[in-house]
Amino acid sequence: MGRKYVFDFDSTLTRVEALDVLAEITLATNPEKGKIIEEIQEITNLGIDGDISFTESLERRIRLLKAHKNDLDGLVGQLKHKISKSIENNKEFFESYSDDIYVISCGFKEFIDPIVAEYNIPGDRVYANTFDFDGDGNIIGFDEENVLASHNGKIACLKALDLPGEIQVIGDGYSDYVMREAGLAHKFFAYTENVHRDKAADNADHITPNLDEFLFINDLPRKISYPKNRIKILLLENIHPHAFDNLTEDGFSVELLTHSLPEDELIEKLKGVHVLGIRSKTQVTRKVLEAADKLLVVSAFCIGTTQIDLTAAKENGVVVFNAPYSNTRSVVELAIGQIIMLTRSIFPRSTEFHQGQWNKTAANAREVRGKKLGIVGYGNIGKQLSVLAESMGMQVYYYDVADKLALGNAIKCNSLEDLLSVSDAVSLHIDDNPANRNFIGERELERMKDGAILINLSRGFVVDIDALVVALNSGKLSGAALDVFPEEPRANGDFYSPLQGIPNVILTPHIGGSTEEAQQDIANFVPNKIMDYINSGNTVDAVNFPNIRLPRQNNVHRFLHIHENVPGIMAHINEILAKYKINITGQFLSTDSEVGYVITDMDKDYNTEVIQELKAIEHTIKFRVLY
Repeated sequence: MGRKYVFDFDSTLTRVEALDVLAEITLATNPEKGKIIEEIQEITNLGIDGDISFTESLERRIRLLKAHKNDLDGLVGQLKHKISKSIENNKEFFESYSDDIYVISCGFKEFIDPIVAEYNIPGDRVYANTFDFDGDGNIIGFDEENVLASHNGKIACLKALDLPGEIQVIGDGYSDYVMREAGLAHKFFAYTENVHRDKAADNADHITPNLDEFLFINDLPRKISYPKNRIKILLLENIHPHAFDNLTEDGFSVELLTHSLPEDELIEKLKGVHVLGIRSKTQVTRKVLEAADKLLVVSAFCIGTTQIDLTAAKENGVVVFNAPYSNTRSVVELAIGQIIMLTRSIFPRSTEFHQGQWNKTAANAREVRGKKLGIVGYGNIGKQLSVLAESMGMQVYYYDVADKLALGNAIKCNSLEDLLSVSDAVSLHIDDNPANRNFIGERELERMKDGAILINLSRGFVVDIDALVVALNSGKLSGAALDVFPEEPRANGDFYSPLQGIPNVILTPHIGGSTEEAQQDIANFVPNKIMDYINSGNTVDAVNFPNIRLPRQNNVHRFLHIHENVPGIMAHINEILAKYKINITGQFLSTDSEVGYVITDMDKDYNTEVIQELKAIEHTIKFRVLY
């Protein structure tokens, strides 16, 4: 006899309550519009939760609507654009199973029928109320003889249908659950994609955040193989809440913590987690990566990735993303500010003032115009600093181990020594390569001009702090600004540096990229990379993986295969697909020296034997069915 699926309409098949939308149309010019719509919504909720009779709910709302028959065409037009996202994505299910799908709604057939008809559900399987009209076409009421106009009308409707087989009800309200409570349905799924009603959710057999989850539980055809709400994402270190919002809005289950976690706690917390988001303090070690058997992605919501074992991540099929551009402007502006503050000796004057001393003097206070700025590391940050510094009248020199094109009038130096010897101010913007430890040490500081200043907004370990203390105390350098330190605490609190107390030294707690704008940009950029990989398999901008971008395809299945880079894997994959007579509609392979990554699109349904054989290919690291 099979299963029958009974769907609610408002806030289930659509994202909205249809009568609320109708109110927006009919009350458009009414000065009391907002107040009336709020009252209609309140009455709607009272009826859905069973706090007032549904008959009373309908009567009160229709009186407030003052609607006309002609308004219904506009309502239908708007509702067609307000179909629930996961319902729209799984239209194929409705078309394939239309013989087993029923709509039982306390809404009205006049607007439900034309909407569900596009999903191959005929009007004779839609059970809903109907409007009463007067001679001028005004909506004056509803058919009170219809069982759905009465309290618990859905129970009476479903009982009268006497459907054979297992019956599953999918809806957002308690009025849907009562069909299960009455023993007429075998299961009730509380549909929470659009609205979460506690009374319905608390009594549900399953809470269903989207149709993908419902189809997954019932092993029915669906757009994606694994519901997004089952993808667990853990965000640490107080990542901007926009990241949480972006990821939850896309359907993922996200947990946000304000702090970092030590290794053992992180391993425990990562059980069942698919995506980890961190900043600079969390150490993602080989031990962590090998223990995290579900982990697909680690995302650094910052530029640096030295806190992540990139090799171990790659070996375990974990893709790593970062945010190489989002905080560039914030870091550059801090560098400009520090150069001005140090050149003008603003920090000592401010400290004196705070201590009650008035010391108006021009001694050791100079303009930055005409001074020579040496930029070490001419990447994204170095280049933008070059442009801004030159606009202030500074003469810019730069040094980079790679061959970089000069912007504006910047002058390339052939060696670090050349740059140090000519610069009045030196700003470090080099990467986190371990080989850069003590990149600026006693020898390099000695090469700098007498009275020069040093800015470090890159990595704490690139400057020999003890040597810098000597250079500052001896007067070799006239000032320094450091935002990063060789060892930094996991959380805010007490901290010591030998640089503390030295005049004309600005010390900040790693806040170069900590502006609201930068954190918001990062919270948009990185989640987009996460979603692109999880949803489509794309790895563009991954720091440890071959980069692949393929457009999302319709009416195909997509397999993702990560493997050790040894000869013959692609041939083996295609041999298995050919064995099962599966036609490949698109395929892309990209490799680096250690791993290969294949995306394969197919236009034919597959069975589990294909999956098992692909997973069993020797040298496979990870395999995933995307959709």
